Amino acid sequence: MESESEVIKEKIHTDPILNDPRYITLLSVVLLLVTLVFWWCFSRRRSLRNSVLLTGLSDAGKTLLFVRLVYSQYRQTFTSMKANIEEYITSNNTLRIVDLPGQERLRNKFFDQYKNSAKAIVYVVDSVTIQKEIRDVAEYLYTILVDPVIQSNCPPLLILCNKQDQPMAKGSQVIRSLLEKEINLVRVTKSSQLQATDSSQSSNTYLGKLGKEFEFSHLSCSVELLESSASTGDDDNPTDIKALQDWISNL
Repeated sequence: MESESEVIKEKIHTDPILNDPRYITLLSVVLLLVTLVFWWCFSRRRSLRNSVLLTGLSDAGKTLLFVRLVYSQYRQTFTSMKANIEEYITSNNTLRIVDLPGQERLRNKFFDQYKNSAKAIVYVVDSVTIQKEIRDVAEYLYTILVDPVIQSNCPPLLILCNKQDQPMAKGSQVIRSLLEKEINLVRVTKSSQLQATDSSQSSNTYLGKLGKEFEFSHLSCSVELLESSASTGDDDNPTDIKALQDWISNL
């Protein structure tokens, strides 16, 4: 009886609080504030990622593409030793185009500096020299894809097959096949190296699907391949970057 009496007293004590309009109002305000703070943090994080990174090996044509996008004209360019940054306005967004140096001793440093701001990544490939440089092209692309920040934020990736105006240029489908085969080999090598040093992390950094040949379609982020030419724009070598412009506009 004593226990039952205590329960009744507790219920009598708490029921008025639960039915008190002031308590309900306070609880609603707290929930609203928590929701607003969460929304603000999420929106701020997304708004900070407003950069389109142009990356790839040196001499792939990144800086000329940057100039074409930002200034809509041809300018003689040289190998970049620092990042080039300009605002880029589309029909529904204002972005930053960031042209990153492609030299081996600089590219990782600058990519690490800007990767947190990446809304999207354009990986520029020289379609003429791709077969000769396939190992370096695939290794750097692999490095980008397994980066923890990129895997977490998962920005869309465009592999841009540049210099399509050149007679010896390979098409995007050929380049897709070359890259998938080479990344498969790089993946085997990197996974073996990682497993030898720390077997506990090998499954966390494995790119693609276990037991299957690598394909871009196996990745959780969006990957597209398009073709472009950012040449002098004369009659013999027309400029063609519309596919790139459309892709950026749809981000």
